[in-house]
Amino acid sequence: MKRIGRAWKFQASWELLLVVLLLLSIIMGSSLSPYFLSASNFSLMAGDIMERAIMALPMTLIIISGEIDLSVASVLGLASVALGALWAGGHPLWLDISFALLVGLVAGLFNGLLVTRLGLPSLVVTLGTMALYRGLAYVVLGDQAVSNFPDTFTNFGFGTIPGTLIPWSAIIFVVLALSFLVVLSRGSLGRQLYAIGINQEAARFAGIQVARVKLLLFALSGIIAAIAGVIFTARFANARPDNAQGFELDVVTIVLLGGVNIFGGRGTIIGVILSLLIIGIVRNALGLADVSGDVQNVVIGVLLVVSVLGPNIAQRIQSAITQRRLALGSSKRA
Repeated sequence: MKRIGRAWKFQASWELLLVVLLLLSIIMGSSLSPYFLSASNFSLMAGDIMERAIMALPMTLIIISGEIDLSVASVLGLASVALGALWAGGHPLWLDISFALLVGLVAGLFNGLLVTRLGLPSLVVTLGTMALYRGLAYVVLGDQAVSNFPDTFTNFGFGTIPGTLIPWSAIIFVVLALSFLVVLSRGSLGRQLYAIGINQEAARFAGIQVARVKLLLFALSGIIAAIAGVIFTARFANARPDNAQGFELDVVTIVLLGGVNIFGGRGTIIGVILSLLIIGIVRNALGLADVSGDVQNVVIGVLLVVSVLGPNIAQRIQSAITQRRLALGSSKRA
C-alpha cells in the first residue's frame, strides 16, 4: 500500500510539472510567432494532433500493463490503404470504413496473440509487425494514392463543428478520452491493468486473466488505430501506404512524457492529455517558426529520452531522501 501511495504522490507531482511545461511551451510558441495565439491556429493544431492523440489512449493502457505497441502508425496506414482500395473498386463508403476497422481489429488481435499465446516480447513483436503492416500497405497500393473521396467524407476530416473552430475529430477524441478515464479511475479493468503492470505473476495468482486482458488491449489498440486511419484519410483526402509514417515516435513520447511508467504499473489519462498538449504546441510552434520536420523529430526524440530518464531519476532522488530521513531518525532514537 505504501508503494502505491508513493506512486500516486509521484504521479501528482509529475503532472504538476507537466502543467508548468505546458505554460512554458505556450510562452515559447507566442514568442516564436505572432500567429500562435490565434483561434484559427489552435483549431489547426488540434486537427493536426488528433490521430496521434487518439492512438495514445490505448497505448496508455498497454504500457500501464507492462507491454508496448510500436505498430500503431503502420496499422493506421494499412487501414487507410484498405479503405482507399475498396473505394477505388467502387464499393460504398460505409463498407470501406467498416472493412478498414476490421483490418485494424485483425492486426491488433494478431499482435495480441503473438504476445499472449506464444509469450513473445511485445517490443519485438510490434517492431516486426510495424514493418509487416507497412509492407502490406505498399503491396496493396504500391506507390499510388487514392484521392477521389466524396466531399462529405473529406469535410469530416478537416472541417469543424458549425459555428465553432472545433474539428469534428476532436469529438471522437473527447468521447474516447472520457471513456478511458473512467476505465482507469473507476472500472475494475483499470485496477487489473495496474495490478498486471506492477506484478504480472501476483495478478495471475489473484485471479486476473492476464492473457485475456492483454489480448483485449492489443485488439483495442488495433481498432482505434484504424479509426485514426479513417480520420487521417479524410483529413488529407487521400489514402497512401506511407500515411502517418513515423507517428509511433510521437505516440510513445506522448504517453511516457505523460508520466506512464515504461515498465508498467503507473500512469493516468490526465497526464497523457497534458503531455499531448505539450507535444502539439511544440510541433506547432516549431512549424510556425519554419523549423524543418527533421529538427522537430530531434526535439521529440529528446523529449522521449527525458520522459524515460526524468521519472526514474526523480524517483531515485526521492528514495535517497527517504532513506536518509529514516537513517537520521534511527540515529536520533539510538
